[in-house]
Amino acid sequence: MTRIRLVIGDPQTGKTIQLELSEQRSRILHGKVIGEIVEGEPLGFGGYQFKITGGSDGTGTPMRPDVHGAVRKRPLLSGGIGYKPKNPGERRRRRVRGSEITDEIVQVNAQIITQGSKPLLELIEKSTASS
Repeated sequence: MTRIRLVIGDPQTGKTIQLELSEQRSRILHGKVIGEIVEGEPLGFGGYQFKITGGSDGTGTPMRPDVHGAVRKRPLLSGGIGYKPKNPGERRRRRVRGSEITDEIVQVNAQIITQGSKPLLELIEKSTASS
């Protein structure tokens, strides 16, 4: 079981916050997929809701929302996550990971959907002091 680094983007301020979740809190994200809404209460952020937007595994392989499951594949890509073509119409096979969060995922990117009553930085300081 690995610990997950959670990267939270705040669309109101345009800033991102990185924090490492404990193994117990990392288990909450297992089985979730890209695009799913996650409640912040079990993660220690009461009143917040997050939308999972992506992530990567230990080797840096990015997750793609259109690859289903928890597998690594080499699909033919013409752009988007995992491949930026140099010429128009160019396609290549690139290794990407599926959209489901598993033990191999080390980083999860999320965006704040619903703001809580307290600022996020205050909740982070409180949760790191208590754990």
